[in-house]
Amino acid sequence: MNTLGNKPDGFKLQVLEDSVKFYLPRVEGYLEVIRNMAREYSGMCLIEFDGYFEGKLEPIKYVRAEIHTNHMDEKSIIEYANAIRVSLKQKSLAVEFNNKMILVDEE
Repeated sequence: MNTLGNKPDGFKLQVLEDSVKFYLPRVEGYLEVIRNMAREYSGMCLIEFDGYFEGKLEPIKYVRAEIHTNHMDEKSIIEYANAIRVSLKQKSLAVEFNNKMILVDEE
């Protein structure tokens, strides 16, 4: 949806409505997850940070993989995040969909 009104002259405008941010621990297999995301989506941003969860500083680094796209639905994102969680052998994985934080935990 173009919220800027009429189409501007002299350049192309594309507005991507959905924002998805995956918070991935840099553990074995995370790089393959990043590669798969890069193949599936046309662009993304990666930010590395230290994690502070469950009241303590985590000993490993994390990467936030941020994807902007159109026509994503929350259920698909949650299922995708759970598949990533399982493949990385994690108890939980955080994903942010359109500024809503979702924690996907094992049962």
